[in-house]
Amino acid sequence: MVCSRIRTAVSARLDGERLPPGVTAGQLAAHLKGCTACRLWEARARQLTEYIERLGESDPALGTDAGGRPAQPS
Repeated sequence: MVCSRIRTAVSARLDGERLPPGVTAGQLAAHLKGCTACRLWEARARQLTEYIERLGESDPALGTDAGGRPAQPS
């Protein structure tokens, strides 16, 4: 499988979305097991996602809720 498709799938999974068509959870796991570059990309993407979520939790002025989603107007 092409790394760009795997990285799109990783991004979707981190965002809580469905995997893109044509990529199964098994294919994703197998590719990540065998591809050091994609494992590193996943780790960095996960760190970035977690960092952004923490920013939203610590600074309500950013306009996000605790999950990093746009805050609903009051």
